[in-house]
Amino acid sequence: MMFFEYGQEEIEYLKSRDKKLASAIDNIGMIKREIIPEPFPALISSIVSQQISKKAAETVWNRLVDLLGDITAESIDKISLSEIQGCGMTLRKAGYIKGIANAATTGEVNFNTLHTLSDEEITKKLSALNGVGVWTVEMLLIFSLCCPDVVSYGDLAIRRGMMNLYNLKELPKEKFYRYRKRYSPYGSVASLYLWALSGQ
Repeated sequence: MMFFEYGQEEIEYLKSRDKKLASAIDNIGMIKREIIPEPFPALISSIVSQQISKKAAETVWNRLVDLLGDITAESIDKISLSEIQGCGMTLRKAGYIKGIANAATTGEVNFNTLHTLSDEEITKKLSALNGVGVWTVEMLLIFSLCCPDVVSYGDLAIRRGMMNLYNLKELPKEKFYRYRKRYSPYGSVASLYLWALSGQ
């Protein structure tokens, strides 16, 4: 099991930039969030998890792993839509998974070289795939590629954590981006604490 890595440099920087975040960091301590280092299975895992509970997602994922062994584009290419659907997901989701596998095998997306691209380039390339939105890519940037500076406006829990931290009743987009800029270049670490503050 691997976790998102960060240390004192990131902690001290964030604490120096924001007193309320500093207090939250002291109260919460270090956070361990699991990562999936290979981006292809990480993206498939994200698709599986969309719009279902964490427990349901784990069940479906485990069935998919039992069916395929390794989650690779090649192993997905060899099975039918109905076999993927039989793991407990909708036909639409199964289609997304087949589509992502096809993009990998045809070379439309080279998952092995994603780490050489900028966050913006990765977002543009992956969000062009059916079933992959900006939020899904942002989660991949944090929990697979370990990009250091991602704070997702599209993540409801991140916004809730920010509102809880600053005792806000509403969070206009411009205020969100002002805070996000404050956390840079360690926004992903700030995100871990915002999730914790949201109750996630």
